[in-house]
Amino acid sequence: MDPVIVVGAGPVGLALALALARHSVPTVVLDEGPGKDEQRPARTVVLREDTAAFVERLAGHSFGDMESGARWAGWRSVRRKQLMRELDFDEETPSPLHLPQHTLTGALREAIADERLVKIAVDNKLDSLEQDPAGLTAHTRGPKGTWWRGSYLVGCDGARSTVRKLLDVRFPGRTAVERHAVASLRTELPWPRQALLHRMPPWRGGGAEVTGRPLADGVWRLDWLLPPRGELVTPDALVTRIRETLAGWCGGSTPPYELLDTGVHTVHHRLARRWRVGRAFLAGDAAHLLGALGTQGLDEGLRDADNLAWKLALAWHHGGHEALLDSYQVERRACVAARLRAADQSLPVLRGGKGLRSYVPGSARGHDTLLTDGHVGRGTLGTPSSYAESPLAPAPSESVLPVGTGPGAPVADVRVTAPDGSFVQLRDRLGFGHLIVLLVAPGTGVWERRHWVTAGIMPRLAAAVTALPHPAELLVAESYPGAAAHAVLLIRPDGHLVTALSGVRPAELYAAAEAALGGPAPASRKAGAEAGAGAGAGAGAAGTAARSDREGEAERAAGAEGRARAAGGVRPRA
Repeated sequence: MDPVIVVGAGPVGLALALALARHSVPTVVLDEGPGKDEQRPARTVVLREDTAAFVERLAGHSFGDMESGARWAGWRSVRRKQLMRELDFDEETPSPLHLPQHTLTGALREAIADERLVKIAVDNKLDSLEQDPAGLTAHTRGPKGTWWRGSYLVGCDGARSTVRKLLDVRFPGRTAVERHAVASLRTELPWPRQALLHRMPPWRGGGAEVTGRPLADGVWRLDWLLPPRGELVTPDALVTRIRETLAGWCGGSTPPYELLDTGVHTVHHRLARRWRVGRAFLAGDAAHLLGALGTQGLDEGLRDADNLAWKLALAWHHGGHEALLDSYQVERRACVAARLRAADQSLPVLRGGKGLRSYVPGSARGHDTLLTDGHVGRGTLGTPSSYAESPLAPAPSESVLPVGTGPGAPVADVRVTAPDGSFVQLRDRLGFGHLIVLLVAPGTGVWERRHWVTAGIMPRLAAAVTALPHPAELLVAESYPGAAAHAVLLIRPDGHLVTALSGVRPAELYAAAEAALGGPAPASRKAGAEAGAGAGAGAGAAGTAARSDREGEAERAAGAEGRARAAGGVRPRA
């Protein structure tokens, strides 16, 4: 089958290509540039806990341990001279990851260099696209321009997306919602490794708001909020801002500093009308633009890639499933629209500066809470996406058990026992294309897996997992937030909770898994599943936990299959 074509070699395009490779899907990345990223220290990215974990899995290492990446120790919010809020980051409150964008793309390119399923075609700019029932044909211009054939195509080619224009998709929204003067410099500030938001600083020329975010090696990124229009930022004016801001933070005298890079960052808010047209999809800045009030557009772009990768992989391996592919637009567009709506509703309150709201007691603290949420990834402005209203949600059941994670929300990163008996983090098991079934079993952590894998409810659960309509991996955790003992959680390949059931309920588990895959599988997927049953079981690693050599295993699996059939399901594997 033809590879998936990814247009654009920015962070989202490279991450999507690597994610598809982890699902054993070949990709061609069309890069209109020479294959190298310009080093701009003032162009940085802030990643929340879930997106940082996603790219670290793909790149194969922790960015927080690199010289160019920084995990913040804390967050300070100041208004005039008053400290409004101070947060300390720890294991329970993870810090955002802040690093230069070229560091992120460079690490992803290094990972791709060792990935045989990903081909980067440099100096190839897309200029035409044609679709047919069997796939797509794309043409590129440039020194190495040619024709490309693909099964699907994803436009990750930025705000001026050629893919979006060729698909004739409208991109309405607001222009220049916020403007910031930006400087990257090396210096020492009184609060090392603590990010700072300073509203209405008392010194001359401080402006309405300035933000300082630490990077590694003593480097800081400073952002000054500018009026939406007008006020050109000259080099001399920016140097004056830098000196006055550093002096204001350091007791009146400007400390030594080394200026590394400067720029002006303009924030737009736009949302594409459609994210899927036939076999072509949009992701990242090609599908949405946001970033006001501390929100991070790259966060949402990486969530697009994580959401789309496993769905495209399922369609690529087992035949198209329209409901599953359509769910990408439904889930992701709704989440980004909610984020944009929250920001647009907050902007008049936070940026108005006059009127009754300025005199309401406590309004300043309320404004600070909103801004802090956007910057550190909380509340309506920053909380990771939840697909509570997803078309992939299973039907209500009396067996559903409430846990600390709502249906459709990202699961907590608890420690689990893997099929080989080792202890790993749950997030390390995501992104391989299989479902995850997690059993909450207190006390199992003090015993070797071989002692309890055949005891209690494990054999019945293992048999039920084997009978699911898609390869699944069975993991065990001593505890999970808000979950009772023997709760069984079904988790999507991208780490979002499908449902939590009380105990082993094969029919309900099967029905929930089938719903998470978009409903009953098409005949082509069933045929593919039968042809690759052995490989699928190995990839899913469920066999390690579910298949012992005991004689009663087949009978238990058959019993689970019978219960699934009674619920209206058909087991797709022999």
